[in-house]
Amino acid sequence: MIDSHCHLDIDPLFNNIDDVIKRSKDVGIEKLLTICTTFESFIKIKQLVKKDEIIYGTYGIHPHEAKNDKVTSQLIIDEINKNEKIIGIGETGLDFFYNFSDKEDQIKSFEEHINASIQLNIPLIIHCRNAEKQMLEIFNQYKNHDLKILMHCFTGSKKFAESLFDFNAYFSASGIITFKNSTDLQETFRSIPLEKTLIETDSPYLAPVPNRGKKNEPSFVKYTAEKLADIKNIPITDLIKNTTSNFNKLFS
Repeated sequence: MIDSHCHLDIDPLFNNIDDVIKRSKDVGIEKLLTICTTFESFIKIKQLVKKDEIIYGTYGIHPHEAKNDKVTSQLIIDEINKNEKIIGIGETGLDFFYNFSDKEDQIKSFEEHINASIQLNIPLIIHCRNAEKQMLEIFNQYKNHDLKILMHCFTGSKKFAESLFDFNAYFSASGIITFKNSTDLQETFRSIPLEKTLIETDSPYLAPVPNRGKKNEPSFVKYTAEKLADIKNIPITDLIKNTTSNFNKLFS
């Protein structure tokens, strides 16, 4: 298995990283992708990717932080080129649910991340909340650039997912699909092609059932894998084989 999105730089994961890694390996995880959200976050990520061979990282600024941590595409490129274990760009995107950052700041930051992704030819890890229309408008501006897109913790509508098929996007399922009230999302993931599906924890957030309410960690990704296999009516071994292959293909 691969946890395609976790935040190992955040406690309690960071201060217990040796135990977190051990439990991850014990359940069969072969890669952990720890996701950058701020300048400060990246300082820890550079330490983490040296900690163990299974840990990889990204560089980027979360849309909530777009007003405070301003980046250019060249800064992103420079930071990624310094470390071969930094394999993705993000977490970037748009979030208009909260007013953490002005829309203009978010859009400007998002576009800088996209331009860096095009130049480096590596994936974008996308956060999208209450901004489906605006995100599609931006993607359409880059439709001739063969973007590599991973929709992290996807909770969007089925219509939005279908629109993203045109951009060859991948979709990552989080523990949210295990929640009782997530029937619409489960139906959406049932309709998403298996070859475009990944799994994640977004730990330490969004622990899946049966650990909902606890601090999440990468080893809990097995519960999301089990639920997604059930949704798609395939053996868990097939689900793990395919999501692992999809990750390795996207982040080749």
